[in-house]
Amino acid sequence: MPAPRVSPMPAASTPPPKSAPQRALERLGLLRDIDLALHLPMRYEDETRIHAIGPLRDGDVAQVEGVVSECRIETRSRRQLLVTLDDDSGSLRLRFLNFYPSTQKQLAVGQRVRARGEVRGGFLGQEMVHPVVKAVQPGAPLPQALTPVYPASAQLPQAYLRKAVASGLQRAPLDELLPPGTVPAGLPPLREALLALHHPPPGVAMAALEDHSHPAWQRLKFDELLAQQLSQLQAQHARAALRAPMLRDATLPQQLRAQLPFTLTAAQERVVAEIVADLGRPQPMHRLLQGDVGSGKTVVAALAAAVAIGAGWQCALMAPTEILAEQHFAKLVDWLRPLGLQVAWLSGSRKGKGRARMLAQVASGEAMLVVGTHAVIQHDVQFAKLGLAVVDEQHRFGVAQRLALRAKLESQRLEPHLLMMSATPIPRTLAMTYFADLDVSTIDELPPGRTPVVTKVFADGKRELVIAKIRDEVRQGRQVYWVCPLVEESEHLDLQNATETHAQLAAALPGAAVGLLHGRMPAAEKAAVMAQFKQGQLQVLVATTVIEVGVDVPNASLMVIEHAERFGLAQLHQLRGRVGRGAVASVCVLLYTAPLSDTGKARLRAMAETTDGFEIARRDLEIRGPGEFMGARQSGDALLRFADLAEDSALLQRARALAPQLLVQHPQAAQRHVERWLGSKAEFLKA
Repeated sequence: MPAPRVSPMPAASTPPPKSAPQRALERLGLLRDIDLALHLPMRYEDETRIHAIGPLRDGDVAQVEGVVSECRIETRSRRQLLVTLDDDSGSLRLRFLNFYPSTQKQLAVGQRVRARGEVRGGFLGQEMVHPVVKAVQPGAPLPQALTPVYPASAQLPQAYLRKAVASGLQRAPLDELLPPGTVPAGLPPLREALLALHHPPPGVAMAALEDHSHPAWQRLKFDELLAQQLSQLQAQHARAALRAPMLRDATLPQQLRAQLPFTLTAAQERVVAEIVADLGRPQPMHRLLQGDVGSGKTVVAALAAAVAIGAGWQCALMAPTEILAEQHFAKLVDWLRPLGLQVAWLSGSRKGKGRARMLAQVASGEAMLVVGTHAVIQHDVQFAKLGLAVVDEQHRFGVAQRLALRAKLESQRLEPHLLMMSATPIPRTLAMTYFADLDVSTIDELPPGRTPVVTKVFADGKRELVIAKIRDEVRQGRQVYWVCPLVEESEHLDLQNATETHAQLAAALPGAAVGLLHGRMPAAEKAAVMAQFKQGQLQVLVATTVIEVGVDVPNASLMVIEHAERFGLAQLHQLRGRVGRGAVASVCVLLYTAPLSDTGKARLRAMAETTDGFEIARRDLEIRGPGEFMGARQSGDALLRFADLAEDSALLQRARALAPQLLVQHPQAAQRHVERWLGSKAEFLKA
């Protein structure tokens, strides 16, 4: 019997390879029709009018129409195409330095042509160099809208992008999702607003388009702010449905207070009360503790940890650098070990038997407090009962890292309480947007005895005067930081490196012990250098920004920051906070290299004019926008593309007021609005 015939399986069809423009669209994040519809022009070209050639002046950007009277290739200095275009009022030369044979054919003598470009004066009269040209028939109609110019890339021609955006705009679901009466008066429907921005009609107020005050722009900003507020509220509601251990204990915190060599300030007492109230609830705390440099956040975290430990739960404290984590560890050991508590230390540099012993103490619950770096969230770290997670300098940790810390209690179907700390105060407008789902506690006073730091700005040419000031400080028994931005020479940045500066200062300060500290040193060596400086064995410490946070040496009275123009404002403020920690008057010297950019001038001016961390934060937001305050919360993509926190506070207030109403009264419309504007980015608000 013949074998049955088996029909061959049809070959799986492979999708055709994507073109370079298609791949470029994807790299720009233009994946959905709504993404294309919301990809707005950065400027416009006016092709709705024809200007007469005769009255044109140098610098005019204009569109002209005429007949080609001459077209020739000239090879005198370099090969170029020269075209003469005539209308009834005069003649204009069009010059092309790069061209194709098709260009010459398009501009043949007798052809009617429209050309658009900037008019320049030349030896032979006015000309346009590389204008945009196209052949037209007599009487050809003009466009009825301005021509958009979109943000693009080298692989994405404007013509392709314009067609893709127009197609996406036509297909995108742009129906009104917001109930009548909720959109601020005077703002157009969304579809109308987008059409006006992609294809503005002739005669539109260009200034209003460019400064984003046009009603169409205002509508987009409002919708974007509303989506952001809705997403924050959704994250807040989702978190309220979670469960956390109720941590209540007064005995251990009282014992800790009795061990402290100081009394808490009124601001510290206030934030401790806020945190203790949160810990006693069955919902996970999600609180940001913000306070200026030196305001005493660590002792607040220690008291929160004492509540958790006293209630029988573990606490984990995670810091972004080993130096900062070590500072916390040393302080907490001093405070908590007299109470009989075991503190475990976990970092990337701890290996072998020491690490295994610590892991066993954490897993068994013997170590009730765990301090460390990212090592705290590695997969082999198992907690017996994690009740509280404290993240210092929270903006340095990404979403995945914060979620991993919270997941350490997942097996018990409970979430740990989360306390995040930041010495970079958050301006009010930022707290109302990106941090709207957080409860914020603020320490707004410094402990008594702190002296204000005087900030002085000098050009690098005054370096010898600064070194003379260092000699004077050392002679009086005080200590000095000198901060450099790089460890070694860079081909791209002309900066002095820490190693070279260390050698120069050691030679310039005979008899003074000058230490060196940078990120590439082994952890043990870094710890040894830092210990020598704290104990007064080193008078001068040349360091990179590894000393930015957490280092506490009350005898240090002078901070010199080299190439200060290369640092961010928040980072400069953090560095300045390393001095002024004792009773001695302290100085911070900012050395800069000319010429300064406008941003560099604004930063140094802000540092010289104020030591208030909240004012520094406000100016930083003005200078650079919200990016650095956010850390990896938005995974590198700004969640607000159109709205401006400094200029659009009225729209933000309206969106804040409307968001809770929408969630309650129109939850489906609210969800669709969030998906339209944020897509998957909404997930980044949940950590």
